[in-house]
Amino acid sequence: MFDLAIGRASAPRCVLLLGAHCDDIEIGCGATVLQMCARWPDTRFVWVTLSSEADRAAETRAAAACLMRGASDSVVYVESFRGSYLPHDGAAVKDYFESLKIHAPDVIFTHYRNDLHQDHRFVNELTWNTFRNQLVFEYEIPKFDGDLGVPNVFVPVTRAQLTRKTEILLECFPSQRARSWFAGDTFEALARLRGIECNASEGYAEAFYGRKIPLAI
Repeated sequence: MFDLAIGRASAPRCVLLLGAHCDDIEIGCGATVLQMCARWPDTRFVWVTLSSEADRAAETRAAAACLMRGASDSVVYVESFRGSYLPHDGAAVKDYFESLKIHAPDVIFTHYRNDLHQDHRFVNELTWNTFRNQLVFEYEIPKFDGDLGVPNVFVPVTRAQLTRKTEILLECFPSQRARSWFAGDTFEALARLRGIECNASEGYAEAFYGRKIPLAI
């Protein structure tokens, strides 16, 4: 399969990672973050988790530090908006998104537009409402609702990167271990399916939705 590579001529100046809750970014694009930080060590990575309690904030900070270890410039924001109520705190969350413009990101990773969790959909809506000149990729999260779709952008990942992502999730989020779906085989199964869909060389990939991708010929 022919690859279109971001950063082939020059790396992005800033990548913005947006997640409604702790572990969203990690699940949705953790292996991709590992790969980006390794390939673009001088790029600034801005990690934003909008909803968290104190104990889970420590978990996501630990996970973000592990995933972005290869980056020389990274910042992590873990905010305390009320989980499952983000659309009802709309004005405050919208103001917060406006404040993120100061980072002037080139590339953004956010939630999938058709995600059935209301917080995830709201984050996607505000992403597109706030940022108009960025390359936006929407990540997917497996869940009980069964809202997985047909993505059109794939990042092949190595077996080692997928294993490291899974290790970080299981090590850094002890609060989630009792959940039946929060397991290594969940994350690896989805990556294997997406790897098949894009004919990934090692058989694994993370998948995204790219709705507006300018193509320079």
